[in-house]
Amino acid sequence: MRRENPAPTPSVEPPVLLSRLLTFVFAGALVLVLVLLVTLVKMFPLNRPQIFFLTTRPRADLDIHLTAMAPDAENIDIYKRSFVKEYIKARNEIIPNVGVMRRKWSNSSDGIVNMWSTPAVYAALTQTNMWTAYMNDVPDTEFYCPVEFNSIAPRAADTYAVNFTYFCSNSDGQMDKKDYTIVIRLESDPNAIIKWRDRLANPLGIRVAEYTVESGRGDPLDFE
Repeated sequence: MRRENPAPTPSVEPPVLLSRLLTFVFAGALVLVLVLLVTLVKMFPLNRPQIFFLTTRPRADLDIHLTAMAPDAENIDIYKRSFVKEYIKARNEIIPNVGVMRRKWSNSSDGIVNMWSTPAVYAALTQTNMWTAYMNDVPDTEFYCPVEFNSIAPRAADTYAVNFTYFCSNSDGQMDKKDYTIVIRLESDPNAIIKWRDRLANPLGIRVAEYTVESGRGDPLDFE
């Protein structure tokens, strides 16, 4: 009886297997690169500012919540009012620490007042008595001058009138209390490009374009 040899089983040569394996590897690497690129774009939205507010609840076990702020007109106005108050505090409040005062008033990357001001408004700050005393020399006495806000009201588009009480005491305990009304006008560019170092301090790129003492016998920083 004649036995026929079985038909040979088709086989795939190793080079073909290697080629298919490399194809899958390259495809997977390409997908991974695309995912990383999309992730990086989402991580650095420098041209799409995102604003958040920290809110607290006055309880014994204090909770802090980070809440996303929708970019509607009402919330942007709340942000601008908060910005105006922070600007007035940064510009006018004095603490008995020369290093801190020089940093926040300096014309450098650490100078928060300079970052939040137009060149003309910052230049006006550099003409005040207290800026000159702290930046060019060390005052003979230590000062502590906090700000207490009374009201803030809109005057026009991006313009606010801020009324506050300025308490200033020196190391001898002498106190000078004055009331001021400051008119502040803001400017912003909707397509502003924010520097990476400024992303937290000024996410919308807002700057003070006008700082006018409406009442209060001169600039708060011009006292002797």
